[in-house]
Amino acid sequence: MSILPSPPRWIAADWGTSNLRVRAVGPGGQVLAEAESEEGMGSLAPEAFEPALLRLVGPWLGPGVTPVLAAGMVGARQGWVEAPYRAVPCAPLAAGGLVRAPARDPRIAVFIAPGLSQAKPADVMRGEETQIAGALALHPDFDGVFCLPGTHSKWARVSAGEVVGFQTYMTGELFALLSRQSVLRHSLGGEETDEAAFDEALSDALSRPERGAAKLFSIRAESLLTGLAPAAARGRLSGLLIGMELAGARPWWLGQRVMLIGSPGLCAAYARALAAQGNPAETLPAAACSLAGLATLLPGIEP
Repeated sequence: MSILPSPPRWIAADWGTSNLRVRAVGPGGQVLAEAESEEGMGSLAPEAFEPALLRLVGPWLGPGVTPVLAAGMVGARQGWVEAPYRAVPCAPLAAGGLVRAPARDPRIAVFIAPGLSQAKPADVMRGEETQIAGALALHPDFDGVFCLPGTHSKWARVSAGEVVGFQTYMTGELFALLSRQSVLRHSLGGEETDEAAFDEALSDALSRPERGAAKLFSIRAESLLTGLAPAAARGRLSGLLIGMELAGARPWWLGQRVMLIGSPGLCAAYARALAAQGNPAETLPAAACSLAGLATLLPGIEP
């Protein structure tokens, strides 16, 4: 763990279900240091959040108070302290919605950003709203749709700086479950993906999404009968699931300007899928958007 020559101006914390990522931020938004751990919300009791945070940021702290701005599942009902959802339509972030966490160490003041909720159809997000806010800070004139691929992919429509509606797809979680716990796990191996198999499965799923469940089992059958290569099986599974998502999300991307926010690998798969439908999407890195989003909240906590 690095020790900084002087304390950071503030600390950004992206605290999900499985992981905690922190960045020490200096004047002008410069990232001075980064650290991460596997102490996500899912493995912590409320009293364990502060020690988990201090294990990472302790060496960065000085005698004064350093603000910590946190987003993600840390603000869930099972998190450190609940940060109630804000209902759309609304701006993705608002300083007035921040919730102060009960930290005992006098060197930190922890503020948690709330997520967003939607009544009909019922939906919620935590963490993605911060990335959307950062994307809007980087592209203030954007009107269109953000797609945030991940464990739970989010499609969010933004107009005049507000999230006006969003939809969640469990595509990433389905991929993880099917590839690791279902019968398909015997057909997949390694991390290589056959792009031709992905493209073919994507096209199949987009044209006949109602046949998706049958197409999924055919992956296993073909591997048994014809020796389908693991890379082709992985490509087909990914293509089918993303294709079914895009078929359901067609009103969100058809004829719309789309920006992708996420990890390079996932965004590349979604960009390939959208390009095949004649919609070339722009891509923004999740980490940069998250940091830029949290930075918009600084004026609400600094004197």
